[in-house]
Amino acid sequence: MAYATVEDVQARMTRELSEQEQAVATNLLDDAALMIDQYAKNADEANKKVVSCRMVIRAIGDGSMSVPVGATQGSMSGLGYSQSWTVSNGSAGELYLSKGDKLLLGGSSKIGSYSPVEELAGGKCDDKGHDDPVSC
Repeated sequence: MAYATVEDVQARMTRELSEQEQAVATNLLDDAALMIDQYAKNADEANKKVVSCRMVIRAIGDGSMSVPVGATQGSMSGLGYSQSWTVSNGSAGELYLSKGDKLLLGGSSKIGSYSPVEELAGGKCDDKGHDDPVSC
């Protein structure tokens, strides 16, 4: 079940989608919904819609500029006809959740860890009886 429609995607773009692109966008929206549900099934429906559209636009390109969507670095040359781009988080044409998408879906940018060793110690992680993992 897609969270957005082709019309939602089209409304966020600066160009018209061809019939073939509309068919592709419909399939990509279904794929995006699967990826979103895998990451954050309980996220807000409005946020899922926005993220779905952003994912599809990155995959098919919005046509607003000659720089690939998601490019973080680029270079051009003159008469030697050279051009190169560095794309972050995925490659052009690929569906992926960006860091911003993950935050919209309720993800966190915090890093944490877990160690089962404290559980083996009976809930107390030191000889003073502290059971708060932060104080261990």
